[in-house]
Amino acid sequence: MDNYIVSARKYRPSTFQSVVGQKSLTQTLKNAIDAGKLAHAYLFCGPRGVGKTSCARIFAKTINCLHPTASGEACNECESCRAFNEQRSYNISELDAASNNSVDDIRQLVDQVRIPPQIGKYKVYIVDEVHMLSTAAFNAFLKTLEEPPHHAIFILATTEKHKILPTILSRCQVYDFQRITIADIAEHLQYVASQEGIQAEAEALSVIAQKADGGMRDALSIFDQIASFTAGNITYNAVIENLNVLDYEYYFRLTEAFLSANVPAALLIYKDICDKGFESQHFISGLSNHFRNLLVSKDAATLSLLEMGEATAKRYGEQAQKWDVRLLYKAMDLSNRCDLDYRVSNNKRFLVELMLIQVCQLSMPAEPVAQQPQLQSIKTAPQHAAQPTQAQAPTAQPVAQPTPAPQAPRPSAQAYTPRPVATKPATPRTGMPAPAIRINAQKVEQTVEREKRKKPFTQEALVAAWLKYANTIPDEVALFNTMQSHQPTLKGEIICKVDVESTIQQSLILVTKDALLEFIHNELENDYIDLETEIKMSNERRVSYSTGEILAAMKEDNPNLVKAVDILNLEIE
Repeated sequence: MDNYIVSARKYRPSTFQSVVGQKSLTQTLKNAIDAGKLAHAYLFCGPRGVGKTSCARIFAKTINCLHPTASGEACNECESCRAFNEQRSYNISELDAASNNSVDDIRQLVDQVRIPPQIGKYKVYIVDEVHMLSTAAFNAFLKTLEEPPHHAIFILATTEKHKILPTILSRCQVYDFQRITIADIAEHLQYVASQEGIQAEAEALSVIAQKADGGMRDALSIFDQIASFTAGNITYNAVIENLNVLDYEYYFRLTEAFLSANVPAALLIYKDICDKGFESQHFISGLSNHFRNLLVSKDAATLSLLEMGEATAKRYGEQAQKWDVRLLYKAMDLSNRCDLDYRVSNNKRFLVELMLIQVCQLSMPAEPVAQQPQLQSIKTAPQHAAQPTQAQAPTAQPVAQPTPAPQAPRPSAQAYTPRPVATKPATPRTGMPAPAIRINAQKVEQTVEREKRKKPFTQEALVAAWLKYANTIPDEVALFNTMQSHQPTLKGEIICKVDVESTIQQSLILVTKDALLEFIHNELENDYIDLETEIKMSNERRVSYSTGEILAAMKEDNPNLVKAVDILNLEIE
């Protein structure tokens, strides 16, 4: 129990080869050591837990190794390597700039630089969290960093490169460490589990790797936590329970509800997620990522973008085949819009539920176009009606009859309108067939008008509907501001009059007039409301642009100017 060491320390890299996820960077350092082309100052920057300080220590040990291996690694057998491994080497000095960030601390470091190494060729100074140094400390460090003794090498490490002074950056070779991929983290966790005798499911390690967000140190810390929770048997369910992670299963069930257009099931699954304490915005983000994973699973060329276990990836592939790619694009757009609108929404739960309903509607079968009348119900005319000509026959045949009879009766227009329509009887000429009646269902449909609403309303209700429409278009800033600052006035019973100050404002309102009136009609239940606009300048002084307007304004403000022009016989141009 007393000798227990956490995995993040126990499995800390000690060679370049054991560094996970930074292969190109470590290879560059090894090549520089082999060629003897060492810079006097390095800057290692990147996210936390990706190996910056570990690489600095490995680099410092390797350049002082007396017998490096053929692969460019330290031998771990010479006196310099043994001193480093036993933490008694005087060739390596580490300074934590987070707690030693004053000018005096840097001056003390500079004084040590003059002392040459006793064993090996170089003295390496590792300054961790270097961005925490004060500006005065940075300035005190500049000269030594630019021209150090030949035996001194500085390695600066930071997680916030943007806070480093440009004068410091220009004196260093900058190495950007990248986040470690989920696959690399999961593979390393599998290695640690095998060394520790821990049983671990691949899917469970993949979830831990995703939770670590590219940091190996965080991944190993979570691994130790889960190993203690499960007593050495790490399962997917145990990881989900312990880390309070939203399970993939929810999203797969939700997607099945989307595909079957099952709105109640989708809403109940979302309720279950909320009842378990998950944040709705976290759910939206996960749903967007789920749609993205489905999209990349549809094409073999993009499968490499799917970073997860084999079993989960297989499920994504099976479910992705059920989606039409166009519907998937629309679903991604809906979830993204919901994510953007979530923070500004007053009713956040309703916003998410509305998004789920809209995604379900994507899979609903299309309704008949405008519910056009069924031609099968056409009443036949009397048998003595004249026959249509051969050229006109196709237009007179009912659409629903695949094989019309030779004696096709003339259809009656009464079948297309709810109220009787008087038609004049055909009067064919002698020896000539009567012209066929061509039925245009679209025009017939347009004649069917519902009874217009005409509910009385007040000025206050009109302004409320006006502002309510404005709140639906917050992204259209110009129109939104115009509608907020120029509210309508009720003129008579149905005229909505708006006074604006420029043609630009007038055009903004006129462009959206149809949609605006439709919205107001529905809000006030009155289909007779109309909109008028008029340009009226405000009481403020009108801005002059031309020379004539400027001169006229000057004469208006100062009548003495006119007298001075006349007395002095001046010409103002």
